[in-house]
Parts: sequence; C-alpha cells; structure tokens
Amino acid sequence: MIRIRALNAFAVTALLCLTSSHAVLAQERPDTPFKLSYGAYRYSDRTTGQDLNLRWETPGTHLWIGHYQDQSFGHQTRVGFDRGITLNEAAQLQVSMQLASSHFFGASVQLALGDPFFVLAGLGRTNLKPYYNLNFDPNDSVTLGLGWRVSDQSIVALTVVADNRLGTGQQVWHLSARHPLPWNIRLTVDLNYKDGVGPDGPAHGWGLTTTLDFRRWFARLALDQKQNFEKFDAMRLTAGLRF
Repeated sequence: MIRIRALNAFAVTALLCLTSSHAVLAQERPDTPFKLSYGAYRYSDRTTGQDLNLRWETPGTHLWIGHYQDQSFGHQTRVGFDRGITLNEAAQLQVSMQLASSHFFGASVQLALGDPFFVLAGLGRTNLKPYYNLNFDPNDSVTLGLGWRVSDQSIVALTVVADNRLGTGQQVWHLSARHPLPWNIRLTVDLNYKDGVGPDGPAHGWGLTTTLDFRRWFARLALDQKQNFEKFDAMRLTAGLRF
C-alpha cells in the first residue's frame, strides 16, 4: 500500500487550542516547555508504523521536529511551527507552517470569532509533494466550525474539514470536546465521520480518538476506519512526556 498525503488545517487540535481562554497548553504548564511523544500504528493489513516527535511550547507558539516510518511508505522527517495570536477578547488567529523531507511545504491559517459561542474558519495549502499526513483529514482544505466555550477548560465543537482543491469530495466531520477531570486530568474526545473518494475509490468510515492529559504525561488511543480515505483501518496508541 502507498500512503502519501499532505498537510491538513489542524481541525481539532488547533480548534481546542485556538478557542481556549488559555490559548495553548504551555500557558497552563509553563514549567514544562518540552513534550516528547511516541506513536505506534497498526494497520488492518498487519503492517505497523512509528512516529517520534519532540515539541517545544511557549505561550502562543509551538515548534516541533518529528520522524515517521512504516514498511510501505518508508520514512519522513518534518519540522514546523504554529502560533496563536489573540486579536481581541473574541477573536483569535492561528497560523502554521511545516517542512518535510521529499521537498514538502505546507501552511494553514484559522480564525475563531465569538465568546462563549464561536465560529471558526480555516484554510490549508501545500505544494502537493509526498507527505505522510499524521492529522488524517482532507488535504489542501477549508475548515468550518462552531462551538461553545463552556469554561476556561471546557470546550464543545462541531467542525468539518473539506477538500477544496483536488476535487476528491473528501470531508471529515468532527464532534469534539475537552473537559477537566479530578486529580488534574483533562479528557479530550473526538468522534469523526469521513466521506469522499480516495486512491482506491469511494471511502467512508468512523473514527474515535480519546486522550487523557496529565500534568507531566499524556496517553492517546485512536481507532480510525479508512484512514486517509484508503482501504485500511488503523489503531494508533500514543504516549508522551512533558519536561
């Protein structure tokens, strides 16, 4: 199998950071600016993949370097950054850029307006060079969403990420929520549904990602049908440490 994709518009991760009153995790945990994570992937054709990522966080800005490999795609190294900008009390902007081996370049921008109820719009573009997409949404896409900032730490949102460049009709709907739990634990859940045409023809399927976020570490489990609109299902387990 071949898994070649491009950068998406950071639909859920960017949304939950962008629309938070605290903007990014680094502002909540200034004593832990680094985050090291390792992801293990198992696909329904019995192949496996691995992803290693180091991220540096400061209020409003993230920088990262990562490496992905599997038996079919091969390997790819990537670097990038994203920055959240507060325009006023009810408007936040987030920009992102990423470079990767195989001469890949991608960028995205998102704007959230409103408080406590908000709307979201974003756009992602790449140079269409080979890239293994670890965000699993349509590439070169438009993002639209709406949500409710229940509190400083609790958000509920509905978004759609849709291809608006390559004519695939690919779109992924996300129903996502983040909420604090006792003992300084934060729960993030993303339920998604995809539909569109992939490299093997029409594809549709469900996905569920659950993340438990502690002060110093986090764990994430994701089940995804037709990952990247291909014929293969995937299970992903990721763990990370802040320091």
